[in-house]
Order: sequence, then C-alpha cells, then structure tokens
Amino acid sequence: MKLERILQNQGFGSRRQCRQLVELGEVRIAGEVMDNPGAEIATAGLVFEVEDENWTYREKTYVALYKPAGYECSHEPKHHRSVYSLLPYQLVARDVQSVGRLDVDTTGLLLFSDDGAFIHNLSSPKKHVPKTYRAELAEDGTEALVQQLLDGVDLIEEPQPVRALTARLLAERTLELSVDLGKYHVVKRMIAAAGNHVEQLHRSGFGGLTLGQPPLADLAEGDWVYLEAADLQQLHPAA
Repeated sequence: MKLERILQNQGFGSRRQCRQLVELGEVRIAGEVMDNPGAEIATAGLVFEVEDENWTYREKTYVALYKPAGYECSHEPKHHRSVYSLLPYQLVARDVQSVGRLDVDTTGLLLFSDDGAFIHNLSSPKKHVPKTYRAELAEDGTEALVQQLLDGVDLIEEPQPVRALTARLLAERTLELSVDLGKYHVVKRMIAAAGNHVEQLHRSGFGGLTLGQPPLADLAEGDWVYLEAADLQQLHPAA
C-alpha cells in the first residue's frame, strides 16, 4: 500500500495532508526518514513514526476506555464534553464508535471500534454478552432485593420479567450485578422496580474484560488502551 494511503487510512488526515507529512520528513520507518509519499509499504506488522510518535498499523482498531463521569457518549454532546475528546484525533478520524453507551453520570468500561461487525455482534441481544455493574444504592440493600433481581422484575414496555444474571451485595449500599441486556437505563430501572434507587453507577466489566485486571489492570479514569487479538478472544466469542 502506498505510504500516503497508509497514513490516511490510519487517521492522519486527507491524502494531501498525509503527503505533506512525508514531504516534511515527519514520517519514519525503522528509524529511516521516508521522503516518498508513493512508496509501496507492506502493512503486515508495520510500525512507523509520525512526528516522533510510534504507531502500529491496524486494519481495524479496538479500544477500551475507562470513562469518567461528566462525558456524553456522543460526537455532538449537548451539555457536557464528548467522550470522544478522550481519544486521539487519529482514532476519531477513523470514525470509531462506542459499543453501546454509558450515561453521562455513569463511569466505567466503554469499548470503541471502527469494525461494524464487531460493534453489531457485541451490541446484539442475541449474543448475550454480559456487562457487570456496581451500583451505589440510595437505601440499604437486602437479600430480598438481590433475590428479586435474580428472579426478575417487571419493567414498562417489557413483555417478560427482566432478570439479572448475577447479583450480590458488596456492602450495605453497594450492589454488584450483571446483565446481558442493552436496554435503555436497564440497571437503574431494574433496581427502581425492585424498590431501591441508584445513586451512582459504574460498569466494571464487559464480557470477559474487567477493569483492574489484565489487559486493563493499569487503566485509570480517562485512559484508553488498544485491545489486541488475544484480548478480543478474552472479551467474548462474538468479538
């Protein structure tokens, strides 16, 4: 693939802008300054430098972000900053999209990709991809509340009771539960239907990936990391 096309494909701007990067000596491969925008470069295993920053060529990109509170999962936010502002402009230029959304006040694990099939598979209710949440409750939790969530609660516009896959109390007002639904505000609605209220919500896990554990062990709020092939296998078979 031509070098200027590689740069454009990886989110470094228009073909003209990428050509200028090369002509200005801002692109290196294996330490060598590249001066020909039309040079044919093999993309397999390609590592290159742009303006002294290392990049790995990725045909498709997969990213995990630790979302802080106060960010909207939208390219055109209305009241807060966009969660996309936490990502490098190269990823935004590649048109990465979030896999589902988290409310502006919800923190935790959020995935992004420019792979439409990946996003669809992980978002589809038919794939039953579990997500784990930690909810801080307005009132003390009880074992009866836990059992009710496991047995199923009735939600408006849902034909059947909605059940948690797992649920347990971590503290008097801290509840951990997992669901495989992608419905709007489903965790908050479930807990409200069971007679309590969510004061704060945090998504700690998505499929087989969990914040605080490899490959996300060192991820802090606002940070992001690429997901590699082995991470995707750990995430879920649908990935």
